[in-house]
Amino acid sequence: MRRMDRSVAWRAALLQALCVAAIAAVLGTALPTSFFEDWGWLAGPGVWAACALVAGAVLRLPLGLVLVGAALSGLPMLLGVAVGVHWLGAPLGLAAFGLWCGRLAARGTGGGVPVTA
Repeated sequence: MRRMDRSVAWRAALLQALCVAAIAAVLGTALPTSFFEDWGWLAGPGVWAACALVAGAVLRLPLGLVLVGAALSGLPMLLGVAVGVHWLGAPLGLAAFGLWCGRLAARGTGGGVPVTA
């Protein structure tokens, strides 16, 4: 099994969850439902990517690779959208994003927390 920085994995998933929840709460109270019906396909991935950049910057990970991980980890949410339960894939997406970031930190890319063997 390859190395992973579990501390970074947990912190990345938690930061992503908190950031997405905060922005969702603000947008949900500020905008009408029709906005999300018309523009949710763009707003959702945009918020997910922006929050991933925040988490990556806080954890000092390479932002380009963090965006790749955000895109890949966002794919499980498509299943939830397809079956009409929007947040169904969110826990899987958060876990995948955390694992991705934990792997990045363990690889020593960027300035992430070094892992001791």
